[in-house]
Amino acid sequence: MPLDPSFIGRTYPPTAPYEVGREKIREFAVAVGDANPAYTDPEAAKALGHPDVIAPPTFPFVITYQASAQVVEDPELGLDFSRVVHGDQKFTYTRPVRAGDRLAVTVTIDNIKSMVGNDILSVRGEVHDEGGEHVVTAFMTLVARGADEAGE
Repeated sequence: MPLDPSFIGRTYPPTAPYEVGREKIREFAVAVGDANPAYTDPEAAKALGHPDVIAPPTFPFVITYQASAQVVEDPELGLDFSRVVHGDQKFTYTRPVRAGDRLAVTVTIDNIKSMVGNDILSVRGEVHDEGGEHVVTAFMTLVARGADEAGE
């Protein structure tokens, strides 16, 4: 059964703050193979005008993906996660994520459409620091494959 488009615009409560640590940034940079010293060396980051190390551009996926669980697990929406593939991801920044940030994410369903028996769900995660300053917006597209596409 297709997802109900009346869920477009539904916004979920902000997540609990996630404290961004230097070690988490370093681990992420290593995992994605990015050796930029601004991600691991506070002095290199300060030389670039940042107060501390900054995170690689895709780091917010860590917290926005967790926040999107509110959408995926919403029993009223009825999304079958066993059929979901990650379709797309992009970020729009106001400023870099920095070590020491305490970030919360507010997730909104931007769009739901059906194409060729698949549901395409567009989810937006607005990331703010504890002072309410916008840091980054994450846009995620999830595709819930139809029964025929899933090999059934």
